[in-house]
Amino acid sequence: MAESTPEQTPREARGIARLARRIDAFGRKHGGPAEANVAYIGRRGARIVLVAPDGAWGDIVAPTLAAAEAAVAKAGVTVHEDFDGDFAAKVRTGPYEWTRMAGIQIGGPANT
Repeated sequence: MAESTPEQTPREARGIARLARRIDAFGRKHGGPAEANVAYIGRRGARIVLVAPDGAWGDIVAPTLAAAEAAVAKAGVTVHEDFDGDFAAKVRTGPYEWTRMAGIQIGGPANT
């Protein structure tokens, strides 16, 4: 069972533990611990972007910035302040991403 801290309710602690397990599982599936960037997205919470050693990437939305920060700490992953430079260069994109990016360009295929 997830252990709560004085600042967290037991429910919040369980949610953080669940996020940490998902972060860990993503890394294990893709060759080792992932690296992360946490970004506040307003009332919706915070986005945790994960990049694995094999270049796979994905994201998880946490209900609050505090929950996101606690989850990446619990998962023990390296957290980057910004999604740029060496960290961004680790991302490997495939045909799906290129097709989606082309769809938002003027004159590209419709993104419907």
